Amino acid sequence: MAVLVGGVIILLILASVRPDVPRFGWGGAADLSTTVLGAPNVSRWLQLGILLLIPAAAGARLMGVRLVPFVVGFAMLYGLGWVSQFLAGYAGSSGLGLEYVIYALGIGLLLGHTTPLRRRFAEAVQAEYYIKIGLVILGASVLFSELVDAGLLGIAQALAVVISVWTFCFWLAKRLHVDDELATMLSSAVSICGVSAAIATCGAIQGDRKKLSYVTSLVLVIAVPMMIVMPWISRASGMPDAVAGAWLGGTLDTSAAVVAAGELVSEQARNAAVVVKLSQNVLIGVAAFVLTVWWSMRRGGSATNQVSAAVIWERFPKFVLGFLGVSMVFSFVLTADSVRDTRALLNAVRTAWFALAFISIGLETSVSELVKTGGGRPAYAFLGAQAFNIVVTLVLAYLLFGGILFPAPAYN
Repeated sequence: MAVLVGGVIILLILASVRPDVPRFGWGGAADLSTTVLGAPNVSRWLQLGILLLIPAAAGARLMGVRLVPFVVGFAMLYGLGWVSQFLAGYAGSSGLGLEYVIYALGIGLLLGHTTPLRRRFAEAVQAEYYIKIGLVILGASVLFSELVDAGLLGIAQALAVVISVWTFCFWLAKRLHVDDELATMLSSAVSICGVSAAIATCGAIQGDRKKLSYVTSLVLVIAVPMMIVMPWISRASGMPDAVAGAWLGGTLDTSAAVVAAGELVSEQARNAAVVVKLSQNVLIGVAAFVLTVWWSMRRGGSATNQVSAAVIWERFPKFVLGFLGVSMVFSFVLTADSVRDTRALLNAVRTAWFALAFISIGLETSVSELVKTGGGRPAYAFLGAQAFNIVVTLVLAYLLFGGILFPAPAYN
């Protein structure tokens, strides 16, 4: 159903059902009255909500969810999602790398522990549904042409980092007796691209959303001090700008943190960081596919038994096919003009779905259970893997971007 809903929304947008993209960036009271809270911007936000609501409500009804409670609850969640994007749009928040995901999760946790919203709007608290729709739409932003444009050095570093760090984190997590499900999500988050990778992995292995909330919290909390300290280290050590950028892009787990940290060094460092980050982002679909097959075989029987194609298909989350299908269409079927003209709106739609998902996750999550999770062992595994990631990525950044193995690139 997530594939169908995501596909319908994409088709509507391609058929020129294109509300203007709401604006969330603001820096003071003047911005609020003239842009973010102005009538035209509020109208854009409402039109975007209608574009999301109608297909989502139809899909929910087909899944047996009561329509009226879903619509009412969806409107409430969509409003809270707007609040999370509004707070993240403040210049002070964006400057610190505080993304809407942090606010959405925080709002959900606060309201889930202090109000009866979770019970009252249970029909609409559908985190898995919203996450998978958002991931299908994410495929429109992951283009094969951009992987090539990112540069062979960025691709080489991304592949080396993902494979080595994922393997190390999973090994360390298992040594610390972390369960397979949480270890897999931790490994993907620390090695690929943070929150988005954790979301994709959770869907691929049909994981526990409470564990996803835990991993997301780790990623976002640890990204903030790294974003501040790593640029200072690169400047104090006299690290070349391209090397510093590749190091930041390969280790920081949120896109906002990558951009902010890169700008603290230089424009060249920022551009190199974005290139490397993009190279890692485009591996989400491949990783989700590989993890799905691996997880299905791991759960399908003992090591001595062959897992049938039917078992893999049954366990295979179909949103992965939707993600890959959308990526292929936007990469090879649509014209460059169509891709460019719809990108901003599709990014806004995807962000709205993820905001809905993390509001829902927060409402469903118990902080006491998060604190007790694994007796702190998953956090130790994540921190150990992140330390490994910092060292490995620094070595690779010098080898690939420092003029040692190849001529030093100029990202201007």
